[in-house]
Amino acid sequence: MNTVKKNYVTATELSETLGVSTGQAYKIIRRLNNELDKKGFITVSGKCPRRYLEEKWYGYGK
Repeated sequence: MNTVKKNYVTATELSETLGVSTGQAYKIIRRLNNELDKKGFITVSGKCPRRYLEEKWYGYGK
């Protein structure tokens, strides 16, 4: 079975991955989206680009 890696992380997926509540996941996504807004990127409420999350959370791409 092929698995497709989605470009965006939802709050539900993030809460399961990090083991936090959905409300806390929304706060994390909101914070990351605010950072992206300040850099001039277009954001989607309740979702965060997977690459940006991995860069900020795990330090990938640095």
